[in-house]
Amino acid sequence: MVLVILLIFSVVSWGMIFQKLGLFSRIGRESDQFLRIFRATRGVANPQALASAGSPFASVYASGFRELQNQLNPSTSGGSAGASGHLKSLSAVTVSMQLASAEEVRRAEKGMSWLATTASVSPFIGLFGTVWGIIDAFAGLGGAGTATLRAVAPGISEALFTTAAGLFAAIPAVIFYNQFLQNIRDLGGRLDMFALEVAAQIEKTFG
Repeated sequence: MVLVILLIFSVVSWGMIFQKLGLFSRIGRESDQFLRIFRATRGVANPQALASAGSPFASVYASGFRELQNQLNPSTSGGSAGASGHLKSLSAVTVSMQLASAEEVRRAEKGMSWLATTASVSPFIGLFGTVWGIIDAFAGLGGAGTATLRAVAPGISEALFTTAAGLFAAIPAVIFYNQFLQNIRDLGGRLDMFALEVAAQIEKTFG
């Protein structure tokens, strides 16, 4: 039973690890493409004119652009933001982008709690199996009426195997949890800096 529980933890954790590896690889690729196109574009362009719509940076930019369009004249709504509009509140645009940034970080964090749980709980589950197995081995030894190492060794070795299984499930979860946590922190910091960059561009265009 203990080994089945540890197997479930391990399989789900590895599935989450591979999913996160693909996610951060895609985010890095699409974000680099989006930032390259955005910084090569002069002024405040319509998000539909920029590539990599799946990038978190694209979502943050689109959120700020929508708020900007709401503050401009109705004639500019839905099109490319021109310098003829009147910017009412730059802070409202910045807050809109910050909220979108927080939402993108929350999406990237999805599933991290499972890795943390696996890393912290699996060794204790394995230890529980070891203790239970040793108790069972010594109980069987007492019932057999013999005290030789040959009689108790198989049961103890099987019990110790659950500790190894617990560590096998926990160690990868710890390693990748820390790596993904750093990736999420980097993503959050880059999104915040990008929001400030867009706010500065909007202020320069409409301020």
